[in-house]
Amino acid sequence: MSTIADVAARAGVSKATASRALSGGGYVSQETRARVQAAASELAYVAHSSATSLATGRSLSVGVIMPALDRWFFAELLAGIQEGLLASGQDLVLYGIQEGTAERARLFEEVLPRRRLDGIIAVGIQPSAHELERLIQVESPLVSVGAYSEDTSAVSIDDAAAARIATEHLIDLGHRDIAFLGGRADAATHAFGDEQRRSGYREAMNAAGLADFIRHADGAPTMPGGYEAGVRILGDRQNRPTALVAVCDEAAIGGVIGARRLGLSVPAELSIVGIDDHVHAEMFALTTVRQQPRVQGRAAVDLLRQRMEAPDAVPERRVLPSELVVRASTAAPRT
Repeated sequence: MSTIADVAARAGVSKATASRALSGGGYVSQETRARVQAAASELAYVAHSSATSLATGRSLSVGVIMPALDRWFFAELLAGIQEGLLASGQDLVLYGIQEGTAERARLFEEVLPRRRLDGIIAVGIQPSAHELERLIQVESPLVSVGAYSEDTSAVSIDDAAAARIATEHLIDLGHRDIAFLGGRADAATHAFGDEQRRSGYREAMNAAGLADFIRHADGAPTMPGGYEAGVRILGDRQNRPTALVAVCDEAAIGGVIGARRLGLSVPAELSIVGIDDHVHAEMFALTTVRQQPRVQGRAAVDLLRQRMEAPDAVPERRVLPSELVVRASTAAPRT
């Protein structure tokens, strides 16, 4: 493999100049920089990460913390983060942590404080006050996907607005008895986005004078969780709602399957709206509020890069747009 000495010799400069030209550190004329870069390209030279780290004072590694790795949203988001990091020449160090586990406690107490990271991206976790304190004490720039503190920069959609849009769509169709499907009852403590979505649902119902119909069929924000919660609330024939707003598309798809198992026709007898535009939403003809997690992942990397360059800047909240996508899972209620 070619070395920095080979590149310097080909370009006719010193090793120090070649290193500055390739790392971007220190002054090098544009002409010299172009000559060194051309020599590196001809020799297929790739800088060793440890050498680059010594030259720049950075590890070139970014830690990503996620609660789950096997769900569509997190997989798409991770793909976007990886795209952004690869484009900036940084490595991804992934930590998948589940709530309430010894591994999660050890991550905040031991692993992150001793690991040298250029930055941290925390995705979809609701850290306790102690965990957030430990994250800040690491002294690496921190960005969250889904805001959880005014002291940190964040990328997200407006989750409350997304649920309002979904609920208002059903209200505009003429539905009154609309329930919220999925999400834990204690989401305010553990899942910022889920609680914001339930809050948006309540806001829309209250604004339409439908406070008496507000109810929540709680369950995991997954297809099995949506199925179980859907069967539970739809199985009561005397108090069955005419429409459901799901905490996410996975719960909505579970609700669709549960409704069909009970012999209910969607949307003739039950309308369902999700949030996300999951990869399977089109297959189930699901009306949903679309977000783009891969775009959010790239935006999180961009925001983290800004935090690395200006660590004392005021934290920034970057809210990305979402839009209603109407398919065949919603219709006016049967009269």
